[in-house]
Amino acid sequence: MNLKIISPDAAEFIYSGRIDFTDKKAPVLIYAASFFKIGFTGNTLRLTFENHRAWAENSIGVIVDGKQGKITLKDSGITTYDISEAVRCEDGKEFSEDDYFKNLSSGNHEIMVFKRQDGGQHYVTFYGMEIGENEAVSKLASLPSKKLEVIGDSVSCGEVCEALDYVGKSDPENNEGRFSNSYYSYSWQVARALDMELHDTSQGGISLLDKTGWFNGPEDFRGVKSCYDMLKYNPPLGENHWDYTKWIPDVIILAFGQNDANPVDIMKEDYDGEKACEWRREYEAFIKKLRAYYPGVTIVCATTLLMHDPAWDKAIEEVVSKINKEDGKATEPGTSMKDGASQNGGLYHFMYKRNGAATPGHPRIPEHNEMAAEMTAFIHSILKN
Repeated sequence: MNLKIISPDAAEFIYSGRIDFTDKKAPVLIYAASFFKIGFTGNTLRLTFENHRAWAENSIGVIVDGKQGKITLKDSGITTYDISEAVRCEDGKEFSEDDYFKNLSSGNHEIMVFKRQDGGQHYVTFYGMEIGENEAVSKLASLPSKKLEVIGDSVSCGEVCEALDYVGKSDPENNEGRFSNSYYSYSWQVARALDMELHDTSQGGISLLDKTGWFNGPEDFRGVKSCYDMLKYNPPLGENHWDYTKWIPDVIILAFGQNDANPVDIMKEDYDGEKACEWRREYEAFIKKLRAYYPGVTIVCATTLLMHDPAWDKAIEEVVSKINKEDGKATEPGTSMKDGASQNGGLYHFMYKRNGAATPGHPRIPEHNEMAAEMTAFIHSILKN
């Protein structure tokens, strides 16, 4: 069969996420929830990727005509995958007997290809797709005008969210990335609910400061402060810098402060100690850095349902209140952390109803649904005002 090659730089492709376009004919998808989409005709579709694996079992997500599936990637090398290799999966359940991807009709189709896992696990280079020689591609609806960025850890990436047999429990042993899916993360759910384009610049295991957390360890743990200004940020897979002027968020969810308890839970052990005070100063500095990058941005500070000591939420509340007081926006009388926000004026501290107390393992899809509903309502309320 003769096929038509569609180059990654074709005008019909729509891309979203922090993507490395240094080579426009070989863009690199790095962050969870990064994607491209395109319309095509016919029943033939092949996608060519090069997987750059750091660890875990890596897969790419596909949604064709509203049907979601995943393609398990080889550990390395340039490989062409036929759409028939995709396994149907929905809401954390696989339907291996579903032959939808093996029996595409010859009519019009829409596909979105997305990064299920974070850049700590792998990067993916896209080299193009193939369709029938007499078929065509088309541009789909443009991206939303409003923009949401989520700067967080593994929870914000949707890590292990598909392990539905472990709701409210510790993670299954040796899960090796098989249950991770950014599509069901509260991050992407909030963006879809609010009709906002998402940049999910989150990383599993990451903390605020270097030498803490779990990312890039154990010899050289790296924190958000070292990674945020990076496009590629995983040392074993390559690094380069991000130009923050290319994409300006309207709202940022700042959702870390849990992995920071490794190797020492400084907030729990010594809240007024030197290291805990340093963390609060650095958290404050990072917020001010974001506000300098993006004047007028609304920032929502939070943690998640994943169990952690409440001293971390107390620390976040203290920093947010301090900044708002400096701005002349002191907390309104009667407002508490559990009420949801420290104050208006663009900087908020949000607490979920079951904040830090719902599960000892990563939140699963039902818990992401819970977080997404609460966060969506909160952001909707502050944007409306």
